[in-house]
Amino acid sequence: MSAHGDSKDGYDFAHPIPVPMLLAVFGALVVLTIITVAQASFDIGSLDIVVVMVIATIKAALVMAFFMHMAYDKPFNVIVFLSSFAFVALFLIFTMSDSSQTSPDFEPVIEEAATEMASPAVEAPAASE
Repeated sequence: MSAHGDSKDGYDFAHPIPVPMLLAVFGALVVLTIITVAQASFDIGSLDIVVVMVIATIKAALVMAFFMHMAYDKPFNVIVFLSSFAFVALFLIFTMSDSSQTSPDFEPVIEEAATEMASPAVEAPAASE
């Protein structure tokens, strides 16, 4: 019978993380979520998306490092996982720059279409009696 520390059968024993550390990470995630919700009530202009993405990146890094045990995993797995974040960041950067080139804001302009529908260009002739 092999012990848990022995990896002859190809399986490594997961790195145990103390419960107080997991609770501290959970507390940090809750605090960052509260900060994200509170930030929604402030208007800081074009920095809104930057602040939200920085907070989300910190939260994702905490989840990745401690709950997914990447802090104690092989370096190759960490590199592959972080490269996926880099590609998502590139995708978001290209999408945001393209959308800022095509429209000044992200809200559609519905007023013009509503006024065109309310006043038709050609009216039907009145019926004569």
